[in-house]
Amino acid sequence: MARRDGHHPAGRAYAGPGAWAHWLATLVVLALVGTAVAAYRLDWGDRLGWGADPDTDPAAVAPPAGMDLPELPAPEPVALPVVGSAVDPAEVTAALTGGLGDKDLGKHVVALVSDLAGGQPVFSAGTGAVTPASITKLLTTTAALAAYGPDATFSTRVVAGAGPHDIVLVGGGDPFLASKPPASKTYPSRADVITLVHQVASALTTKKVRLTYDSSLFTGPADNPAWEPGYVPEGIVSPITALWVDEGRDPSGYGRVADPARTAADVFAAALAAEGVKVIGAPEPGVAGDGAVELGAVTSAPLSAIVQRILDVSDNEAAEVLAHQVGLAVSGVGSFEAGAAGVLQSLTGLGIDTSGDQVYDGSGLSRRNRVTVATLDHVLRVAASPEQPGLRAVIEGLPVAGFTGSLTYRFDKGAPEGRGRVRAKTGTLTGVHSLAGVVTDLDGNAMSFVLAADRVKADKSLAARVALDEVAAALAACHCSAGPPVGATG
Repeated sequence: MARRDGHHPAGRAYAGPGAWAHWLATLVVLALVGTAVAAYRLDWGDRLGWGADPDTDPAAVAPPAGMDLPELPAPEPVALPVVGSAVDPAEVTAALTGGLGDKDLGKHVVALVSDLAGGQPVFSAGTGAVTPASITKLLTTTAALAAYGPDATFSTRVVAGAGPHDIVLVGGGDPFLASKPPASKTYPSRADVITLVHQVASALTTKKVRLTYDSSLFTGPADNPAWEPGYVPEGIVSPITALWVDEGRDPSGYGRVADPARTAADVFAAALAAEGVKVIGAPEPGVAGDGAVELGAVTSAPLSAIVQRILDVSDNEAAEVLAHQVGLAVSGVGSFEAGAAGVLQSLTGLGIDTSGDQVYDGSGLSRRNRVTVATLDHVLRVAASPEQPGLRAVIEGLPVAGFTGSLTYRFDKGAPEGRGRVRAKTGTLTGVHSLAGVVTDLDGNAMSFVLAADRVKADKSLAARVALDEVAAALAACHCSAGPPVGATG
C-alpha cells in the first residue's frame, strides 16, 4: 500500500520540480512585462539611461555600403492653393458699377471696397454720410471689445440689505440674463435667475425676506429720445435697463414688458418662493449698500460670444446694453448719450477717424445717426487685422450669406455666387438698406465692403435689398486680382 510522503502536507500530491520551474518562469515573464509597462508609462528609459542608442538604433543605422537608396519624390499637391494677389481697382469697378446703378436703390447710394491684404480702398462710389441702420452695431460691438476685451463678463448679484431680512437683487447689465436655465444648445450660454436663487436660498439664514431690486448701474431715460416715439410703447424694443430677464420680452411671447427691472424682481421673488423662502410684500426699487455681503452671483457669457450673437441676429436690445456698458467704461456713465459718445471715443482710440459721424444709439434704430462708409470700412479692416485679435469676434459674428443669422434667407434671388462667400451685417429701416462685411473673390482675395442706400422708395424695399445682395455677390464672383493669383495655373 502506498504511503504519503511525509515531507508534503496531507491532501496535496507532490508535483515534482517541473511545476516549480513552470511557475518561476511565469513570474519572471510577468515581472519583465510589468517592468516594461512601467518603463513606458513612467519614462524610466530616458531617466535611467535605457533609451535607444542613437548609434545602434535601427532608424539611425546607415544602409550597407554600395546600397544607394533613391530619393523619395515630393508628392503632387491634391489642389493648388488659391491665394490672392493685389486687388485690381479696375476689376472691382467693372464688377460693381452696373449693380450700383440699379434704380431700385434710389437716389443716394454709397459704397466702399477695400483690399484686406493691402488695407487700402480699391473702389468708392457716392458721397456723404448715410443713415446706417443696423450696421451701426459694427461700431458698438467693436467699441465694446476695445473697451473691455473679449473675455469680459457681466454679473448679476444678490447682496444682503440693511436689515437681517433684507436682500437686494443687483443688475450688472447682463444683456442675456434668462428667467430660467436655457436649453443646453443655446448659444451663447446664459446666466439665469433660477441658478441665482439656488445660491441665495442656500446662503440665507432666514426663510422670510424683503426684496429690493437695484438697476442703478444705468442712468438716464430707458427710452431713447432719438428713436421713433412708438418704438417702446408699441413693444418694438424694450426699455433699456441694467436689470432684466429675457431682454424685457413679455412672457406671453408677444411684445415687451413696461418695466423690465420690476419684472425681473418678480421672477426672482417667485423663484425664491418655490425654494421655500417667503418674500414679504412686493419687491421695491432701491440701491445696494457699498460693501454689502454677497449672497450669490451669476455671470454672463464672455463678451466675444455676446458680440457674435448680437451681429448674427441683429439684436437691438443687447446692442443698446453694450453701448451703455461702453459709456460706463469710457466716462463712468451708462446712458444712451454717454454710450454713443463712448463708442466714438473708443473707435478713435483704435485709430479710426470718426470726425464725420453722428451716433445716437447702439443699435441703429435712430434715424438721426449719420456715419460715413469710410468709418464703417475702417472698423471692418481693424477688426479683421491680425494685429487686433481681441476684435476678431466682430468678423466671426457676421452672418454667412445663405446660411446663418440675418442672411439665412438672403442671396436666394439672382445672387447665388455670394452664398458662403459673403459675410455681412445687414441694416434695414423704412427707406434704408445697408450691407457691410467681408467677401472672398474667386481668386482668393479678401475684401471688406460697405454698401448703403438710404433713400429707397417704400414700394422698392425688397427689390433694393436684392440689389445690394447682387452687388456683394458680384464681388464674390469676381476675378479681381491685378495679376495671376498665387497658385493659379493656365
